[in-house]
Amino acid sequence: MRIGIVVDSACDLPDGYLQEHNLVLLPIAVRIGQTLLPDNRDEQATLAFLQGPLSDQGAEAETIPYSAAQIRELFLQQLVTDFDQVFCLTITRTRSPLHDNAVQASYAILNEYKPIRQAAGHNSPFSLRVIDTQNLFAAQAVSAVEAVRLRDSGATVQQMRERLEQVASNVHGYMVTRDLYYMRARARHKGDRSVGLFSAALGSALDIKPVLHGYRGNTEPVAKIKGFDNAVQTLFGFVGKRVIHGLMTPVVCVSYGGPLEDLRALPGYQQLRETCQSHGVAVLEAVMSLTGMVNVGKGAVTIGFADGPHTFGE
Repeated sequence: MRIGIVVDSACDLPDGYLQEHNLVLLPIAVRIGQTLLPDNRDEQATLAFLQGPLSDQGAEAETIPYSAAQIRELFLQQLVTDFDQVFCLTITRTRSPLHDNAVQASYAILNEYKPIRQAAGHNSPFSLRVIDTQNLFAAQAVSAVEAVRLRDSGATVQQMRERLEQVASNVHGYMVTRDLYYMRARARHKGDRSVGLFSAALGSALDIKPVLHGYRGNTEPVAKIKGFDNAVQTLFGFVGKRVIHGLMTPVVCVSYGGPLEDLRALPGYQQLRETCQSHGVAVLEAVMSLTGMVNVGKGAVTIGFADGPHTFGE
């Protein structure tokens, strides 16, 4: 059986990973003023954006995920003949309409695929499963990596479905951002009042950086630490402890809103990599997507892994 895996632009995977493992991308477009930028997970193009004049307008940008009609068209024109079963792994539905668009499109796809497959010489049925990864950025990549592992190991469709649902509900994503003022401006532009002016001003004045935790579709601060370097060092140290304790899948995914050389120079990061290596856990590092950077700002760090319930810092 030919099994396809579909992800969206916000899924922070390393450069070339999509091509290497034959993953299909649902692009998210970014509109800044009159300029429309497709987010095709091109790291060089994303880094070039950071150096350009449009980057200063990121807080006012609009992200435009594939509509239900566009998803339907992609499947009926290509995927229903390329594959027999497709797993579509989306950014958490609590932060984007993409998941609901994919679910809506799936009804039309499953109703309309038969004559298209028959014309291509495929008489077997086509199946589609839309899975909410319940997370963002590097954290949603954890489910995609597990999907690749399962497919390549010869797992059945039923085994993949059950395992991916289990993993998605146990992925923990953490983020430390550099600029609270940017986060507040971005949140206000999207109608999210969760980052107040007073909190942003106080945090910036005192150089306090919140550690945000994404889990099962919810995002909330779990710590406030003085200084960006201290915050990421604390985060990396905590993730190292979870690696030693034992993860559900042997991977830690990391993304950074800038060049990866800057990520690798952050305090505590090399020690985390060494801990992962000694415990048989792969570290997949990626430049954060353009979609991610316009939402959380330059220089942010996100990290994801599958683990049981835990409390940050313990």
